[in-house]
Amino acid sequence: MLLVSRVPKSKFYTTPFTTGPQILVGIRNSRTFSFNTATNDSTSTSTSTNSFNIIKSHKYLLFHHLNNRSLDEARAIFDQIPTPHVSLYTIMLHAYAQNHRLREAIDLFRRIPFKDVVSWNSIIKGCLHCGDIVTARKLFDEMPRRTVVSWTTLVDGLLRLGIVQEAETLFWAMEPMDRDVAAWNAMIHGYCSNGRVDDALQLFCQMPSRDVISWSSMIAGLDHNGKSEQALVLFRDMVASGVCLSSGVLVCGLSAAAKIPAWRVGIQIHCSVFKLGDWHFDEFVSASLVTFYAGCKQMEAACRVFGEVVYKSVVIWTALLTGYGLNDKHREALEVFGEMMRIDVVPNESSFTSALNSCCGLEDIERGKVIHAAAVKMGLESGGYVGGSLVVMYSKCGYVSDAVYVFKGINEKNVVSWNSVIVGCAQHGCGMWALALFNQMLREGVDPDGITVTGLLSACSHSGMLQKARCFFRYFGQKRSVTLTIEHYTSMVDVLGRCGELEEAEAVVMSMPMKANSMVWLALLSACRKHSNLDLAKRAANQIFEIEPDCSAAYVLLSNLYASSSRWAEVALIRRKMKHNGVVKKPGSSWLTLKGQKHKFLSADRSHPLAEKIYQKLEWLGVKLKELGYVPDQQFALHDVETEQKEEMLSYHSERLAIAFGLLSTVEGSAITVMKNLRVCGDCHNAIKLMAKIVDREIVVRDSSRFHDFKNGICSCGDYW
Repeated sequence: MLLVSRVPKSKFYTTPFTTGPQILVGIRNSRTFSFNTATNDSTSTSTSTNSFNIIKSHKYLLFHHLNNRSLDEARAIFDQIPTPHVSLYTIMLHAYAQNHRLREAIDLFRRIPFKDVVSWNSIIKGCLHCGDIVTARKLFDEMPRRTVVSWTTLVDGLLRLGIVQEAETLFWAMEPMDRDVAAWNAMIHGYCSNGRVDDALQLFCQMPSRDVISWSSMIAGLDHNGKSEQALVLFRDMVASGVCLSSGVLVCGLSAAAKIPAWRVGIQIHCSVFKLGDWHFDEFVSASLVTFYAGCKQMEAACRVFGEVVYKSVVIWTALLTGYGLNDKHREALEVFGEMMRIDVVPNESSFTSALNSCCGLEDIERGKVIHAAAVKMGLESGGYVGGSLVVMYSKCGYVSDAVYVFKGINEKNVVSWNSVIVGCAQHGCGMWALALFNQMLREGVDPDGITVTGLLSACSHSGMLQKARCFFRYFGQKRSVTLTIEHYTSMVDVLGRCGELEEAEAVVMSMPMKANSMVWLALLSACRKHSNLDLAKRAANQIFEIEPDCSAAYVLLSNLYASSSRWAEVALIRRKMKHNGVVKKPGSSWLTLKGQKHKFLSADRSHPLAEKIYQKLEWLGVKLKELGYVPDQQFALHDVETEQKEEMLSYHSERLAIAFGLLSTVEGSAITVMKNLRVCGDCHNAIKLMAKIVDREIVVRDSSRFHDFKNGICSCGDYW
């Protein structure tokens, strides 16, 4: 409040909610008010009190506008103050930096007549926040006097920007006596954030003294870097050392216990929470308990913890929502989200992300669109997390154009966002889109990672871009920032195999720096099936059976290769081996989701309530297909039966049943999206192209390999898949 003698309070505050401009008018109109801190009062105590009150009033005015995001208005008020106190300058410096208006912050800093160490620290921190390392270091070197806060500010800022080596040099350049626990903590946190968890642990062991933040930083660092078991060992050591547990360190322990999962350790932590008193039951501890039990597949216990919480914040609701999703209980997850909306618990970005992931899990695009609309109303659709989840949902549900459109609207695109859209385009066979997005990613200075490489190789595989795949594989093989993993070698073998370069594919497998697993050999075996190379197929199959004797996919691929060559004796032999070894073939199934309900079909399935109408629709389509010259490709009928039986078997494959149901159950002219757990056969692929032309509708089929978008007798894959 402004304390000015002989001036009525109403001149400054007409109501308790008076706005900043009204306050300023009151100040300007008052004849007795002066911005000068010096007065003619007779006592120094009165002068000091008056000066303090005036500074306090100025701070109130500035904070009022800054809290309302009116930085320019705050600056206008600041400029009216003849001799601002240095603390007022510091407030404005911080505000400019937070709004990424660094040039104005530096200009204002240069105007400060008597700079204190707080103002120096504030401008250095602002430079680091805006990513201007050069200016931050220059100002640091200019400081007349540095405190441990100055050193820690620069070290922490450099670590946040990933400049670890320079941060290390500065840290050890500090006087040992000045290196307080906060400086050590900043270095440990920075090491962990940059993936150097072993260096962090070594530094932690060297610390002369530790506080609870030291322990929680190290435990969280181990947990976030995939060393949850080691994190729990450290948590045990911390408890044994008698450190007073905080809610933050309890959250770290529960997080580590949830990831392994370590049921007994988590239960012990839960018991510790009870022993320490109710004050430890803050929202983050409660949310972590829900997450822990969900991570241990104990959703009943998670719901019990949720029910015991008196005040359920959005954090706790989101923990339950995410827990259901982690346990593949996506319907329950969406029910939780719906209840949140119903009782006016405002969802945050994490809530929307989890809800969209559940829509993706259910392949329920309609529910996804409803949640997308809610995110738009709240202005969250352009955030990195929500935007990325929308990209994944639309691409996995068959709407790649919508995925790209959403991606373009994301404000701050990180490597996860770029990977989502590149992988999405790859799954849809939009190879040129994926490469164009990758080039844009590089232009914007985002470094690719291992997932980016997988997405690029997948895009090349589905689009037949062999030379580009070779270039990518060679380039990233030489790039230090990305280490090629067995997944990348599998993708490269797949590219070569699809393009018919079977010898080169085998050479890649044999020259791998790590031992090939069954997935690598399966990629090669699948290529042999496509190009009918029986000799190489046998070698690949034998390698698979040595690694994984009960691999049903290998048996099926080899059997199908023999069947396509009409070598029925070998087919019978393989089937006897499967029966003898107890290997069961994964049945082919197709499904589509309508109005939130999943309709699943097997080959020649008659269990659906609309089975009679579905088969009538297929018979009608069969007549129309023959009128267009369609002839069933009997090499995909993998049984030794008569020709008529082969044709009938092909006509009732699961994807055709699902399409017929979709035609019966959806609006005329609308698109139909069908999912299949196995690769679509060549005969069905040819038939569905013609079906789309006959009914004049778009039919999207996602098989185990990619998306096929059928329109007007053409497939988006160009008959290459």
